[in-house]
Amino acid sequence: MSLTLNDGTKIDLMEFWPSDPGKAPVAHGSVAQRMLNNGFNVNSLRNCDVLHYEEWLEVDRVVVDEAQLRLQAVGDLISAGLTVPTKGLGKTVFASQKISDITDAEITMDGATPTDKDRPLISTDYLPLPIIHKDIEISARMLAASRSEGYEPMDTTNIRLATRKVAEKVETILLTGASSYGFGGGAIYGYLDFPNINSGSLTADWDDSTATGSTMLADLLAMKQASIDARHYGPWDVYLPTNYDTAVDDDFKAASDKTIRQRLMEIGGINNIKVADKLTADYIVMVQKTPDVVRLVDGMPLSVVQWDQQGGMVFNYKVMTIMVPQIRSEYSDRCGVTVYS
Repeated sequence: MSLTLNDGTKIDLMEFWPSDPGKAPVAHGSVAQRMLNNGFNVNSLRNCDVLHYEEWLEVDRVVVDEAQLRLQAVGDLISAGLTVPTKGLGKTVFASQKISDITDAEITMDGATPTDKDRPLISTDYLPLPIIHKDIEISARMLAASRSEGYEPMDTTNIRLATRKVAEKVETILLTGASSYGFGGGAIYGYLDFPNINSGSLTADWDDSTATGSTMLADLLAMKQASIDARHYGPWDVYLPTNYDTAVDDDFKAASDKTIRQRLMEIGGINNIKVADKLTADYIVMVQKTPDVVRLVDGMPLSVVQWDQQGGMVFNYKVMTIMVPQIRSEYSDRCGVTVYS
């Protein structure tokens, strides 16, 4: 199974099913035992003891469809290749380093003159890698009822809703952060709550009657300059909150032949202007999409696992993922994320 983004980029999900469906794995032991015996591979919790092969395919289709709808800013990182794979459930903290700058090169005629032998300073950051998950359950009787007259696709509404909640949480963390969650000496930050962002104030709320195409243009130019002042020269993606969506579709000026959005897209270095529905109202984010600014640490793609309880009368399903954003800055705290509100 793979997730195809709107731009045609294909994202491979977990390679679980063998070419021969009859060789799909069978569950043995408790949930914990299966996980430990399989190196914390969640595929050990995906088996054909309960759901048929075709039913698992339907579950995966639902997960892919819902993720494609909800993962907007996250999908941009994936399609740009700004991801870092990790070792799944067996890794709880992701460590990375920041290195300071050194002095400039020197000009001499003979090349033998010694230059400064300075050494860069190095600091280590730690990023928690929690599991983002949502649980649902299906009773054995309800599953049997869906098969009472031959094979019928199982009702995947609950799985769709659970996938939506997980995807929305991943998207929200990237956009607004989760700095209150700390583990292993680190915290999870998003675009809005990262300590070193370039911040400023809008001339007026873009959905207010006092905002015009000219003031919106001035605001975005100011954000671009703030990023340049922090030595991040683009290109940039711009994210708007939902309440600004219709405002930028108005005429740039009276009787104009272009919208505000079209005029803003003419700013040099602006690649995209998108609406992110999980972005806090009245905030605008400009991001330089490079690995030294933002990455998505991918420990486990969106997956559905299964186990039973109450003697097999109830089947539990968990939609889960380990996808955590890493917002980054230089050793001197210069950052390529700019936020105006």
